[in-house]
Amino acid sequence: MAAAQAPQIAKPRPAPPGPSTVPPLPRAAFDNKLDIGGDDIRARKVGTRMTVDTHVNGRGPYRFVVDSGADTSVVGLRIAHDLALPLGTPAILNGTTDRSIVDRVKVAQLALGRTAITDLELPALREQDLGGEGMVGIDALVNQRLMMDFEKKVVRIEDARLPERYDPGAIVIIARRRHGQLILTQVKAAGLALDAVVDTGSEVTIGNVALRNKLIRGNRDKFWTVEATGVTGVTRNMQMALIGELKIGPITLHNVPIAFADVPPFEVFGLSKQPSLLLGTDLLGTFRRVSLDFRARKVRFLLKSCASSGVAISTAPDAGFARLSANEREACQS
Repeated sequence: MAAAQAPQIAKPRPAPPGPSTVPPLPRAAFDNKLDIGGDDIRARKVGTRMTVDTHVNGRGPYRFVVDSGADTSVVGLRIAHDLALPLGTPAILNGTTDRSIVDRVKVAQLALGRTAITDLELPALREQDLGGEGMVGIDALVNQRLMMDFEKKVVRIEDARLPERYDPGAIVIIARRRHGQLILTQVKAAGLALDAVVDTGSEVTIGNVALRNKLIRGNRDKFWTVEATGVTGVTRNMQMALIGELKIGPITLHNVPIAFADVPPFEVFGLSKQPSLLLGTDLLGTFRRVSLDFRARKVRFLLKSCASSGVAISTAPDAGFARLSANEREACQS
C-alpha cells in the first residue's frame, strides 16, 4: 500500500463579510456547586495561557492551547503533515484579529485524557501563531466540565453528564442572556453594565468599540497602542487603557488594562452592538482556579488564599466575597 501523502495546505486568506454561522448557545452562570472530577491532564503555562497534552488519532501527546472562546479546535501544520491528515473542506475562521478562510484537515479522533471527540474537520495553522502545537476549542468542550488551576498548572476535564459535587469556596451568580458562548451578564466596567465572554485563548482582555466609547470617548491621552497577533498570523493594533474598576459578579478589580477593538468574536457571539468584553487569561490567571461547565453553561471562580498573596481586601457585606486592593490584582479570600 502506498504511503499517505502529506496534505497541501494553503495559507489563510481574507474572508468576505457576512453573518456568522455559529448557532446561539444557552445562557451562562456563575455557580458555587460546580465540581470538577475526572483525571488531571498535564498542563503547562505559555505566557498567561494554559496548554494541555492532547492526542491526535492516537498519536502524541501534543501541547494544545485551551481556548474557551474558539468555535473550533485547530491542529498545527506539523501535526497535519506528520500524520498525513487528509484535506477537508475550507471554512471561515473567526480569529481574534481577523476573519479568514482556512484549509481544514480530517481528524478521526481528538483526545484529552479520557475525553475524546471523533470525526472532525479542523483548521491547520502555524504553530508560532497558535502558541502551541494545536488548540482545543468549544467543539471539544461543549459537553464537558473544564477546570484550569493556574497555581498548580493542572487542567482537568470530565463528562458534564456526571453529577456535580459541592465546593463551598466558590462564587455563584446566575446570568440572564440566552445567546452566545459562556456569556456572563453580571459584569460592570466603571459602573457600566456589560456582557463578558470567558476567553481562555486570549492573553489580553479585550473590549469592543461600543465599550470604549462609553468609558473613554474622546480622551486619547488615556490610550497606548499594543500589537496583537491572532491564530492566522494577522497582526493588528489595539488601543489599550486602564479602567479604574471592573466588577465580575461580587469581585472588584482595580486599574485593569483593557485593549479595545471590534474583533470578530464579538460578532460571532452577537455582542458587536452593545458594550462587551472578552475576559482573557491576564485576568483569569489572577484567580486560583477557573471552572467552566460548557454543557450547563456554568462558571466558577475560586479565589486565591490571602494568607499566601499578602493582598489587603475588604469583604462585601451583602455577599461575603472578596474585594481586591488597588495595586495588587490577585483575587483572594480569607
